[in-house]
Amino acid sequence: MRHDPQRGFPGWCGVSVDSHRRRRVVITGLGVVSAIGVGKEAYWNSLLGGRSGVQRIDAFDVSSSPCQVAGQVRNFDPVDYMPAQLARRIDRFAQFALAAAQLAVEDGNLQIAQERPEKIGVVLGTSVGTLCYAEQQIALFYEKGAARINPFFATSVIPSSATTQILLNFKIKGPSQTITTACASSTWAVGTGLQSVRDGITDIVLVGGSEAPITPLVLSTLSSLHLLSANNGSAGASFSPFSKEASGFVLGEGAGILVLEELGHALRRGAKIYAEVLGFGCSSDAYHLMFFDPAYERPAAAIRSALEEARLGADEVGYVNAHGIALRESDRGETCIFKKAFGEVAYQIPISATKPLTGHTLGASGALELIACCLMMEHGYLHPTINFRESDPLCDLNYLPNVGIRRSVDAMVSVSFGFGGYNAACVIRKCDGR
Repeated sequence: MRHDPQRGFPGWCGVSVDSHRRRRVVITGLGVVSAIGVGKEAYWNSLLGGRSGVQRIDAFDVSSSPCQVAGQVRNFDPVDYMPAQLARRIDRFAQFALAAAQLAVEDGNLQIAQERPEKIGVVLGTSVGTLCYAEQQIALFYEKGAARINPFFATSVIPSSATTQILLNFKIKGPSQTITTACASSTWAVGTGLQSVRDGITDIVLVGGSEAPITPLVLSTLSSLHLLSANNGSAGASFSPFSKEASGFVLGEGAGILVLEELGHALRRGAKIYAEVLGFGCSSDAYHLMFFDPAYERPAAAIRSALEEARLGADEVGYVNAHGIALRESDRGETCIFKKAFGEVAYQIPISATKPLTGHTLGASGALELIACCLMMEHGYLHPTINFRESDPLCDLNYLPNVGIRRSVDAMVSVSFGFGGYNAACVIRKCDGR
């Protein structure tokens, strides 16, 4: 669908938005908790150095598991970000989310207490949410009885509990929600936050995702589906998307939070602007739980919708952050999606995957990858797809194998594809501040 100036631009998911009323939305704060660093500086240094955070799992015994490695968050103490009593009450994924939100607010120099609380919102994405906490408490229930269960289990096991903790911590009172669209959850959250600020419902929204899926149950379930890499010999090299050796992904945990803000509001308070969020697109396949429809039309449509809303042509895209989960059929499908969405230009666009560095953080991955895009745009460097050995002949695009490149890029696209056929794409561009 092409733009008709008389009708305005299509909003995300097809909601019409009057082009004269669209407010510009920028990213002014970044908060990261990841296997390759806590805080944007540590995260960036690992991206720059191509250092993977994937190591042997030490949180529980994995000796009998086919996959024994993951991107665990290390050197993280929740009491650095919240009272010890609160840390004991909430799930690890909620701890990550609250910590990342605090880091994002600090990075954005945002004084929330001085803002109108009803004009600030939170949109958080997650795939498995509080499953880690639920798994622990259910095991405790069957082993030692109901008396030993955490009395706050009922309020902490709700998937929206991480969003709730952010609201309570910052006294935020605007429209807020938790989104779960599998591995597309946090990219979808960014799109929802974009709509909220752009349409004047809020002035500021904390968006992103959080996940803590490294548990015996999740590891066993995904291994039984043959989705996880069993290459345990060299942990950091076990995740190799778009490569002939691709044999599955490895789990990761963490959180990524971004501050979305109306441009005028950001300029008035002198905020640092990382990028402008220009467009979001989403779609659903309605085809299969784990595989793309071989026509690839719906995921390509999500990318095209994001570009159309951004008013950008395919030839104006300087970089794409891929989903890249190292499942051969998925990687080949994603390659076809890029060709369908970008046409012949797809062969010219640098593309790389962040997940081999962080592990696949499921519902948090899109936010962490969008943060990576912001940092790459800021520093003029595109990180590589690591662990790329022999190329899969059907993955024949420029996936930046093993070595990043110095390049100034004005516009980037980040994509997420979730099990169940959820597709999401976000477009960002350098902001001229006008």
